[in-house]
Amino acid sequence: MRSASAITTVVLTPPEAMELWRSVDRWSTFVEGFARPLQVAEEWPEKGARVVWESNPDGRGRVTETVTENAPERFSTQVFEDALMGTQTFRAAPASDGAEVELSLEYELVKYGPLRGLADAIFIRRALRDALRRTLFRFEIEAEEEARLR
Repeated sequence: MRSASAITTVVLTPPEAMELWRSVDRWSTFVEGFARPLQVAEEWPEKGARVVWESNPDGRGRVTETVTENAPERFSTQVFEDALMGTQTFRAAPASDGAEVELSLEYELVKYGPLRGLADAIFIRRALRDALRRTLFRFEIEAEEEARLR
């Protein structure tokens, strides 16, 4: 498995950060490339629930996420898309000024044939890490707005 991750601190408490992360209707404000949900299971975000979403035209295409873990401090989904499959995990832990949040993706490439290792090392891992960082940067802004509203 390959991996990419990003970490930041937000002004929300860990439970508030987890609540914001699990809110599919808010994903368009912070998830990199998110355009619109296509299907959201009624039981979302419970274990086994699934969401199917579409990215913007330059993005990942159709993405399916199925909840594999929904704990107070950790939320994981099995991710399937055109180029990769893997497990995405969002963690929130107490910090002196809110919550330290980490977004990680453990993945396998399903494209690129025998050159997938080289493609990952040169292009993909960095692009994924940058996308995770941009997502958390926007999540931090959204968390600040959420804290102002509370």
